[in-house]
Amino acid sequence: MRRRFFVDRFVGRRAVLQGDAAHHAGRVLRVAPGQIYELSDGSAVWLARVEAAGRDDVEFSLVEQLPAALPKLSTALLLSIVKFDSFEWALEKATVLGVAEIVPLAAARSEKALLAAAPKRSRRWEKILLQAAQQSRRLRPPVLAPLESPRAAFLQPFRATPAENSLGRLLFFSESKDAPSLRSVLERPSPGSRVVLAIGPEGGWTAEERVEALRANWAEASLGEYVLRTETAVATALAVVNYALGE
Repeated sequence: MRRRFFVDRFVGRRAVLQGDAAHHAGRVLRVAPGQIYELSDGSAVWLARVEAAGRDDVEFSLVEQLPAALPKLSTALLLSIVKFDSFEWALEKATVLGVAEIVPLAAARSEKALLAAAPKRSRRWEKILLQAAQQSRRLRPPVLAPLESPRAAFLQPFRATPAENSLGRLLFFSESKDAPSLRSVLERPSPGSRVVLAIGPEGGWTAEERVEALRANWAEASLGEYVLRTETAVATALAVVNYALGE
């Protein structure tokens, strides 16, 4: 299977791969003139031939445009900061499972040292998203938003009306015994619709965060009777949502 790279844009029948991706292509993959790869600019996908490979860029000529599969569902993930190895594993799996946007959350029960270090990790996280998107042959990598408080994230940019909430499009996951199951609150999404999922830190949401979510018209949902680690909750929730769409 051909490897896919992301480029900033196509110019005529040519494209240039730059930055860390070009360095990886040249130094690690050892791309050479004549080799064929796939390129995406986030809107279109082309088969492209390597024309020249330098230290800082790789030049391609475009050979044939390929079908660009658009996602059937727009999924956003509000993900509370946890230990970085677990958080980064979740970022990778969320990308492979089709998430379009990820908003890191500074939840009340997130470790303060991790929150202080999180802004410095954003470039690393963007690289993880890029590599996972290339590996899974997505049209574009997810958007990584700045660190937000749950209160702000529940309100913006995902403000919901009660009608939207009844469709189960805004869901925050809870360990409450009274929370209904995800399958019971998530009706089959129609193609093109948007689902936003919020997953709390180890230790769960505080009572105040739960109230804020409910006031913002988010629906509470459970992933089962067992307590899941954050990264496991991410993979489980996205798998259920994709299954509901029939993917």
